Amino acid sequence: MATLAPNLVQHRPLWATDTSFFLGMAIAMAAINVIAFSLFAALGVSSFRAPPYVHAHALLFMGWVLLFVTQAWLAASGRVTLHRPLGWVAVGWALVMVVVGTTTTIFSVQRGFIPFFFTPAQFLVLNPLSVLVFAGLLVAGFVKRRDRLWHPRLILCGMAAIMGPAFGRLLPAPLFMYSMVWAIFIGMIAFPLIGAARDRIKRGRVHPAWLVGLAALVLMQLGIETIGHSAWAAGLHGQVTAGTPGAALDPLDYPPPPFPVAP
Repeated sequence: MATLAPNLVQHRPLWATDTSFFLGMAIAMAAINVIAFSLFAALGVSSFRAPPYVHAHALLFMGWVLLFVTQAWLAASGRVTLHRPLGWVAVGWALVMVVVGTTTTIFSVQRGFIPFFFTPAQFLVLNPLSVLVFAGLLVAGFVKRRDRLWHPRLILCGMAAIMGPAFGRLLPAPLFMYSMVWAIFIGMIAFPLIGAARDRIKRGRVHPAWLVGLAALVLMQLGIETIGHSAWAAGLHGQVTAGTPGAALDPLDYPPPPFPVAP
């Protein structure tokens, strides 16, 4: 027992540093979301006159951001008795986000409400694929909830998967034009890359959880680029938009700039 005590004392500061790091990353990701959506509201691109389903989507996803930061804060402050049951809430919340996120995308495509740097078919694929990767990584993190190394890294990678809309609002679209999808992707993977770099510096090696998360994000991006520009996605777009204003858009062609303005 005497030999174990020094090891425990030695590791405590490392755990404390880890939880503080993840809390800082959670706050940074939340701040990017708040700033991005507030900017669009200030510019009049987002509007309270938007359909009810848009508001439901916004409340659900911003609610997740709040829950994400809360969970990171509870972990950093050692309040595990509340952190653990909220994990079950987080999993349920993520599954609802998959349904609502996919439904909102379908409604937006049917209205022809597509940012000019995505083709309609690509946009139809992008958001559902993003929330699926997010939910998959979150569930994987929940399964590994007793592992202090895997758990927070997988959760952070999952959060990175749904940072696309925030970066799509913050990055200068006229500068990147049709390369925006890659600019957004670089912004998303910056978070796990920062975590991997920190591991390399602090621990001497990159924890495999970062590699799993980055692999999932890369596969997601490749799916967006390949499936989103395929004849299959064009056919799916035709089925989804039949009889709606969105059917007037070429599924594999970019809509004209600028950003769509909320009706």
